Amino acid sequence: MPPVRDEEGRISGDFRALVEAGVDAGDTAALIGLVGDLHEADVADLIESLDADRRGPFVALLGEEFDFATLTELDEAVRLKILEALPADTLAEGIGELDSDDAVYILEDLDEREQAAILEQLSHSDRVQLQRSLDYPEESAGRLMQTDFIAVPPFWSVGQTIDYMREAEDLPDTFHEIFVVDPGFRLIGTIPLDKLLRTKRGTKISAIMQEDVYPFTATEDREEVARSFERYNLVSAGVVDDAGRLVGMIMVDDIVDVIQEEAEEDLRALAGVGDEEISDAVLAVARPRFVWLVVNLATAILASVVISLFENTIEAMVALAVLMPIVASMGGNAGTQTMTVAVRALATQELDARNIWRVLRREVLVSLLNGIALAILIGIAATLWFSSAGLGIVIALAIVVNMIFAGLSGLLIPVVLEKLDVDPAIASSVFVTTVTDVVGFFAFLWIAALWFGLPL
Repeated sequence: MPPVRDEEGRISGDFRALVEAGVDAGDTAALIGLVGDLHEADVADLIESLDADRRGPFVALLGEEFDFATLTELDEAVRLKILEALPADTLAEGIGELDSDDAVYILEDLDEREQAAILEQLSHSDRVQLQRSLDYPEESAGRLMQTDFIAVPPFWSVGQTIDYMREAEDLPDTFHEIFVVDPGFRLIGTIPLDKLLRTKRGTKISAIMQEDVYPFTATEDREEVARSFERYNLVSAGVVDDAGRLVGMIMVDDIVDVIQEEAEEDLRALAGVGDEEISDAVLAVARPRFVWLVVNLATAILASVVISLFENTIEAMVALAVLMPIVASMGGNAGTQTMTVAVRALATQELDARNIWRVLRREVLVSLLNGIALAILIGIAATLWFSSAGLGIVIALAIVVNMIFAGLSGLLIPVVLEKLDVDPAIASSVFVTTVTDVVGFFAFLWIAALWFGLPL
């Protein structure tokens, strides 16, 4: 059998061809033999590499051998198409075998009617657990947690706890710590699994539990949870409701997904492409992009208005029209550099009122130094190109001015937008580009008019 992945880590063409042949022939045994032992992440990549009309039949042919955890690894658009192709009873059976956090991840993409149809076919306990998680706000800790965990009273012994874990059937598949709760099920301590296993059986749980616990509330934003996991190097953590009762736990593998998703979301937002996937349809991609292109069109018109104010100046010296884009481009690139750093620092809470002025001073100095260096290079090039030292001086001065404004706007615009409760990742680029274009054109043409005595 050919390797599953090629040297570059992609699903190999030979392996995919075998799978496609199995799907086309309806050969369940062959497909199980090919993918039965693969990790769900590998199966997900395989599904995404198949033609759209083969994905549904592939899942259907695998039947009970298909691990529904694979759906959590798929792009949202692909996952929804597969969910639409499967009957509700099949979905209920597959989702019922998943950890609660994975089940919620799949269910939250469906509308309420489809969710209800699947939940009705689950056991009462599973239905109650999943519905409670779905009732929490989107992107909250309650949606991220799994409701299967191990909680014991403080008066149990280590031996009792170990025997309980050996005999109970409804425990999570993977866990790293034991939660200690009082009679009201309020979290009062935790015990790392390694510490439990190294302690004598007769020791009381209360004697070895860690009382300094900092659980997350179920309504807390998942981005805040991810930051805490990163800051304190957590592997797992408890989740409590508003009354302090333990309702779930969050594992680090889910946090890794959150960090990746938030980073991708910020990156896409900076480019104004929205929450799109590579598998999305043409219209679904074009519509949100068009909105931001219209906004950019409006800002471009504003820059053109500034240029129109200096029509006579440009007519008197055509070389200015040739050099204008250089000034705006340098400022735009410098502003984007500062803006990217600022947006990320705001997202990770590294930039706040405590250090804003220090960071602003640094960015202005960096912009000034880079502006001077670029001004020298561009000034010399313009002088040699147009045989005019004056033109070289004019563009050098304009570059320095625009670079300083680029540093200021690249930092201040994201900060101001956040204060106004506007996502700086989405809106910053439009305003920063506008500032650098307008300031760049105005500074260059105004300085040129003054230097050469041209008409305004």
